[in-house]
Amino acid sequence: MSKRHDDVFNDVLSGLDRAPSAEPDRQSGTRFLKRRTGLTERADTEEKTLRWVDPDNCRMWRQHNRDYDLLNEENCADLIEGMRAQGQQEFPAIVRKLDPAEGHDHEYEVICGARRHWTVSWLRANNYPKFRFLIDVRELTDEEAFRLADIENRDRRDISDYERAIDYSVACMTYYGGSQKEMASRLEVSPTWLSRYLQLAKLPGQIVVAYGDKTLIKERHARALRRWMATPEDEDALFDRCRELVRRRETDRAITDGQAIFNFLNTPEKKAAAPKEVQTFKRAGEREGIKMQRSGRKIRLEFDEGLSREAIKEAFSQFMAEHYPVRRR
Repeated sequence: MSKRHDDVFNDVLSGLDRAPSAEPDRQSGTRFLKRRTGLTERADTEEKTLRWVDPDNCRMWRQHNRDYDLLNEENCADLIEGMRAQGQQEFPAIVRKLDPAEGHDHEYEVICGARRHWTVSWLRANNYPKFRFLIDVRELTDEEAFRLADIENRDRRDISDYERAIDYSVACMTYYGGSQKEMASRLEVSPTWLSRYLQLAKLPGQIVVAYGDKTLIKERHARALRRWMATPEDEDALFDRCRELVRRRETDRAITDGQAIFNFLNTPEKKAAAPKEVQTFKRAGEREGIKMQRSGRKIRLEFDEGLSREAIKEAFSQFMAEHYPVRRR
């Protein structure tokens, strides 16, 4: 976590006691005042609520920028070890309270903190049943929630470029009416930087499937692979390589490293061009004549320099008669 994030969460956690015991009725939170950030545009100060809750009482926000299903012991190992060592979750997840009148099965939805939620849930299921999930309850619009999640996770390497690209693509249409310029301004990023991620979200499905694990897809990969989509022939060659990668995953020749997959896709073998049809015009009895080949809108004529004048004249007359016949009035 960056120093900027450390400062924010240290302020949030100031004065917070150690984690309580696992009694279900201890849901009350610690309240304190905190100076607003750029996302809180309602007042100079606002009241925050921290609570320790059962993680089963929280769901992921539908627009959360991390694929929860991809979380596992390996990519959450740092949090698992950290929480074990500390005996509790140190930094709160940011959540919104759900309206029970709307028939929700959960009380909160997680805006930032999917890995923390997964880790606490895993620890509770693996010999640490007293662990609780620390949350910071906020009142946020969807657009504010999106920007807050982006600020927290933009410099994190454990969110893949492709996950971020899909998140940005949905947000651009949902919150900014498709305006990349407005979105870039609100996120305080350059339009060029944002455009690259929005282009990544448009990556053809064949390429996404070829990677197998979408977290391996890098923005620079997509940018480089676009050159193979300039013509139908190049694109066909690229998609052939995609299909080959899928076939290899079913054998012991599977490629699982992201850079290796990109290298394989970035050197597609073009199909050999079909031989061009050659038409020959020649005088009766001659073995050689004038050979004609078409190339687009151009016609190429070739003949051996030893061919006689009469043979060339006869062959050329045949060519003219077939391709440039005299039209009678």
